[in-house]
Amino acid sequence: MTRADLDKQPHEVAEMFDGVAERYDLTNTVLSFGQDRGWRRATRAALALRPGERVLDVGAGTGISTEELGRSGAFAVGADLSTGMLLAGRRARPRVPLAAGDALRLPFADETFDAVTISFALRNVVDVEGALRELGRVTRPGGRLVVCEFSHPVNAPFRTVYMGYVMRSLPAVARSVSSNPDAYVYLAESIRAWPDQPALAGRIAAAGPWSRVGWRNLTGGIVALHRATKA
Repeated sequence: MTRADLDKQPHEVAEMFDGVAERYDLTNTVLSFGQDRGWRRATRAALALRPGERVLDVGAGTGISTEELGRSGAFAVGADLSTGMLLAGRRARPRVPLAAGDALRLPFADETFDAVTISFALRNVVDVEGALRELGRVTRPGGRLVVCEFSHPVNAPFRTVYMGYVMRSLPAVARSVSSNPDAYVYLAESIRAWPDQPALAGRIAAAGPWSRVGWRNLTGGIVALHRATKA
């Protein structure tokens, strides 16, 4: 396997996800052995949403995560850079509000939302700290952030097995179910290159305006939920 280019610009990321949009949700369920459903529920629980609150789901893709957030009774809006993902989402979930939006230039006014979240998309943003600041801009003071992202399994033997699966098996499995399997080579590389749990917590705290940063591991650390509060 040749190393994927991890320095993609926003339009390149959007085009890559346009190419996997039609079977993206199915592929994720297959590759995660169905764990993706539990990760979405855990993200909703971590946000502690209340009926009537407004929550923004950045990198929402087809809106499957936005739909889950809406089950809390909060008004959930999804935003994504990929028009292909948004079109697929609007066909599958016509009642879920979805908007085109770059994580670095969100099309919302300051302090619009009570909570914001980004799932499995922060590592695809060209400027991570800039995206964290932009998420802070649209969040009211005291509002919550939850980042759901692939991370580093805490058990060393398991981590070795998992990384082997990510780098070898994930692209191979994707070829049988994905509409654009080459994109999963990039996604596998991006998972391996992503910082571990303490390092990401440090980046969130340093980016501002976030405080009280903590995290919780899911599935042994394959995924981590990082939570913070806007100062």
